[in-house]
Amino acid sequence: MSFNSDSELEVKVRKTTERISENMHIVANEPSLAFYRLQEHVRKALNPMVDRKVEVHKLYQELQGRCYDIEYGVCAIKSMENADESFKNIQNHLKNAIFLKQQLKYEESRKKKSDSSSVYKRLSAHITLDLPDLPEFSDVVRETANRVESMMSKATHSAN
Repeated sequence: MSFNSDSELEVKVRKTTERISENMHIVANEPSLAFYRLQEHVRKALNPMVDRKVEVHKLYQELQGRCYDIEYGVCAIKSMENADESFKNIQNHLKNAIFLKQQLKYEESRKKKSDSSSVYKRLSAHITLDLPDLPEFSDVVRETANRVESMMSKATHSAN
């Protein structure tokens, strides 16, 4: 039994010393292993991080540009709020101009109507008075004057 127990003890001591030696080796080499793992991690993670940083910087510049555009738009809208009175003034002037144009057009059409009808009436009146001896001829002239008058009135209406 003593022989058996010595061999068991020897095996246990050997295992224990191997574990202690292994642990000492790990503890002694731990800093270099840690640096190796850190270097490996940095090598794998650095390129994607740099790419992301470039992408974030690009997005930041685009965002700054859009913020500037928004500020410019807000300033433009605020300046348009002050233009309300000017637009009302322009609207009133346009209304007055349209009204005056309508008045001028009405006066012009009235003037043309009175001038054109009176000329033909005077013409036909003179012709009938000047030619009492020739009744057929005066009828022809009167009919021609009526036709000219109707053509002129049609032309005036189509021009308007």
